[in-house]
Amino acid sequence: MEAAAPQFTGMLFDAAAALAEYVGAADGLIAALPAKPERNTAQQELAEDVHHACRSARRRFLGLHTDAVYNHLTACRTRRLRLPELVQAGADQFPGLLPSRVQLDAESGQPQAHKEGHEIDQGIFCGAVLRSPEAGGHLIDTMLMPTPRSLALLDAFRATGTLELDSVLLELRGQAAHITFRNSHCLNAEDNVLIADMETAVDVALLDDRVRVGVLRGGTVDHPRYRDKRVFSAGINLKDLRNGAISFVGFLLGRELGYIHKLSRGLLTDPDAAAWSDRTVHKPWIGAVDTFAIGGGMQLLLVLDRVIAESSAYFSLPAAEEGIVPGLGNLRLPRLAGARLSRQVILGGRRIHATDPEARFVCDEVVDAAELDDAVDRAIAELAAPAVAANRRMLALAEEPLDLYRQYLAEFSVVQVARTYSEDVLAKVERRWQASQARG
Repeated sequence: MEAAAPQFTGMLFDAAAALAEYVGAADGLIAALPAKPERNTAQQELAEDVHHACRSARRRFLGLHTDAVYNHLTACRTRRLRLPELVQAGADQFPGLLPSRVQLDAESGQPQAHKEGHEIDQGIFCGAVLRSPEAGGHLIDTMLMPTPRSLALLDAFRATGTLELDSVLLELRGQAAHITFRNSHCLNAEDNVLIADMETAVDVALLDDRVRVGVLRGGTVDHPRYRDKRVFSAGINLKDLRNGAISFVGFLLGRELGYIHKLSRGLLTDPDAAAWSDRTVHKPWIGAVDTFAIGGGMQLLLVLDRVIAESSAYFSLPAAEEGIVPGLGNLRLPRLAGARLSRQVILGGRRIHATDPEARFVCDEVVDAAELDDAVDRAIAELAAPAVAANRRMLALAEEPLDLYRQYLAEFSVVQVARTYSEDVLAKVERRWQASQARG
């Protein structure tokens, strides 16, 4: 890019104006090129140079002004903007800092390989916010609060004891809330819809006073190999990743700041209370694993209080083979399984079977498939004891301090979104997609 890189001052809006002018000129250069799939090598190299220059400018801008930007967007942290609202407000009020709605809409529905990678710029912004103790802490608290959708559906669940969402079923049975994954067409793999539905179900279960324990389990699936069998989860939906339907804000970062963190740390219901025990609602969670827990499915198990698996089940984190980062598995698995086994699983793709000795680091109990329901009922009875919620709250604070969580997520935000646009990942998901098309 020939234009001189902007020189930012300590004045927020002067620096923002300089960034907007620089990025606006860069966007003009990109717009003059053919669409990404139609570019020749020289044109694509030019586009990459332009994006690199703009990202360097954004990083320098945020290095000076992250807290000021966040305070401006949230009225000095008096407004609670959830992640989607925050990035949209940043795009609207600081042009060039984040992709505009027009830019994102123009790429909606396109394969991942055909996109410019505007979500990488969202990752840079979110990483900077999370790197800040003040701004990052405020965002984490905001994302621990119930969603508006959850609050709107709470009364219906209280009245009926059932909440049917597109990909999740929530049922009250006695003192337990049973959440069943119902993405049957894709082995209960995670997609944007499932992530949103899971957060709603977890919120409602935590808000309903009748619920003492939560249970996660996969429903039956349609895949010919496993038809009518329960499957816990196949992890991220790689077909959706190939097709550009896995979002950074709603999925890659949103699941970590949203429902998974709520499972771990509880639901923030009173952000103004001084004591964490008064601010949050905590309940213990059980995972019942049928068939397998792959990728994001295994990541879920790392925050649950009791994991029960059928004897033929297995666990794996194939993120290294897929080319991406397994969420917070890199942070949490070493705490449970130790560094050496974690490297074998994460870097080497080792699969752990429920009957392996090492399975004790991932699950608490292994039973025959026919005995799984009874084992879950016993676990519910044990974890419904009054002191369990208080003690698991203290365990969560000791095992994963908020600052450690925040610092990990700051780096994860940048690394994970970049990996989803890297050539090796795009090539792998394309090969898998082509193979699935050939099979019909």
